[in-house]
Amino acid sequence: MRTDWPDFDYLGWRETCSALHLYLQIAGKYRLAHSPWLNHSWNATFYVTPQGLASSPIPDGSGIEILFDLQDHAVVGISGDGRRSSIALGPGTVAAFHADFVRMIAELGGSPTFNGSPNEVPFPVPFAEDHRERPYDREAVLRFHQALVAVDGVFKRFRTSFLGKASPVHLFWGALDLAVTRFSGRRAPLHPAGIPTLPDDVAREAYDREVSSAGFWPGGGGIDYPAFYAYAYPAPNGFRAAPVRPEGAFWHETLSEFVLPYDAVRSAADPDAALMAFLVSTYEAAADLGGWDRDLLECAPGRPRQVCAADAEKAGNFLPSDDGQVVREDGAAKGRYLIVIDGAEAEMTYSRAGQRLLIIDHTEVPAALRGRKVGERLVRQAVEDARRDGTALIPLCPFAKAQIDRHPEWQDVLHRP
Repeated sequence: MRTDWPDFDYLGWRETCSALHLYLQIAGKYRLAHSPWLNHSWNATFYVTPQGLASSPIPDGSGIEILFDLQDHAVVGISGDGRRSSIALGPGTVAAFHADFVRMIAELGGSPTFNGSPNEVPFPVPFAEDHRERPYDREAVLRFHQALVAVDGVFKRFRTSFLGKASPVHLFWGALDLAVTRFSGRRAPLHPAGIPTLPDDVAREAYDREVSSAGFWPGGGGIDYPAFYAYAYPAPNGFRAAPVRPEGAFWHETLSEFVLPYDAVRSAADPDAALMAFLVSTYEAAADLGGWDRDLLECAPGRPRQVCAADAEKAGNFLPSDDGQVVREDGAAKGRYLIVIDGAEAEMTYSRAGQRLLIIDHTEVPAALRGRKVGERLVRQAVEDARRDGTALIPLCPFAKAQIDRHPEWQDVLHRP
């Protein structure tokens, strides 16, 4: 078993976790108060580092950066004029940490003004009034950080295979989740909001575009164990019933999202591969059922020092003449179109609904061929064959339907009841 996926639970350190969560909220609210708004609250997040969780520079005073040093158990502030101040992390109260943080920011030449109440937690108590003594389990915090480093690495590799708008891999201090989000490029319906202790305008701005999002919680918020989650907004029809990987992933009715327990990843023969399967399969369910333009939005996973091929090259003009040809395998009841490039096979399957009617039911393009317009070529060939043979098409496959919707010149082959 890999040593960089530590064994840690939630119930054993939930009081420490709750305290750390509130400390991060205090620092996060300071950052939020002094940083210009960046879409989807990206101006307020923290980032995983080998030492802990860091903000980027905050434009206050001469510039201030905050590091939650989870190795040496301290909160460290550094200013642009060379000043440095710190707070030890240990047992204590939220009120005491709040006072120490205000003092630290002042010592760094900043203005310690920010909203003084927690968000996205049940029964919020203003920071300065929270005098309940809380423990600090150093070993549990170390394991949490070790898990974050492992998760962050997989999330970042997953992010490299998407060419469209995507968030950084970052930690939201509201729900204490490490997250990465992909965007279809289309507007979303107005979000209903109504999230407890979160302003409605924040929730609505966060979801003003179609998203497929995944993340990691240490626990809490409806589950008593660390877990990964994945959801789509708006959720397309059939999303909750979509097959996802690996074994152990399931649809959580209360949360209305897919959940994969951390232990199912940690105990896998290859934890990185297990988590990647969850990220890829849940995204593909959202993208396929939602009709995302996957050929336009995706590419092969990034590799060190290997530049992604330019779009003009990927369009097919530079494919070898003896490779990458669309082949049709036609049967009495079913058939498929396929392309094989460098040993990777893409296919689009169909079923016959009559002598002159074909139903396109599924398109599958492997990650190695993403971003090369392979799926579009499969649909185009089906359209050309339909014209030649005098058949009509019903694109039940969301990908094929999205392609035909984007090409009005192909719509003459659609079945008209």
